[in-house]
Amino acid sequence: MPQHTFQSRLSDVPAVHARIVDDAAAGGFDGRDLFAIRLTVEEALVNAVRHGNGLDDSQDVDVEWHVDAERFTITITDCGCGFNPADVPDPTAEENLSRPSGRGVMLMQTYMDEVRFNDRGNAVTLVKLRSEDEDEAGDGDGATEA
Repeated sequence: MPQHTFQSRLSDVPAVHARIVDDAAAGGFDGRDLFAIRLTVEEALVNAVRHGNGLDDSQDVDVEWHVDAERFTITITDCGCGFNPADVPDPTAEENLSRPSGRGVMLMQTYMDEVRFNDRGNAVTLVKLRSEDEDEAGDGDGATEA
């Protein structure tokens, strides 16, 4: 199971993200599945750096992932005090539409098959099951054909 620890710097996220997405692609994930992995992993990594560790580069983010024939699983752990996901306001509620927070958890729950937080709230595990029939048009760039 690959593991990586990095300092809480937003500038370090792209390289870690690319390594994880490359492993998912090498493991046979593509199309919509790879798009979901790419989107949610980036969101979770940025959340760990920005919200979990408060952009404090003296703190680390630990990442552990596994790719097999059936699923992609990743756990991202920060050093922060954690949060209760049930306390995150619904970003689709009228009063929250202009608020910049809360959309990351919603994206994770929308695109992944499982989203679990540890009791402390400083670690998230994301699971994406391989789709039975990949949409060949879904190349993962978010574009659609006219």
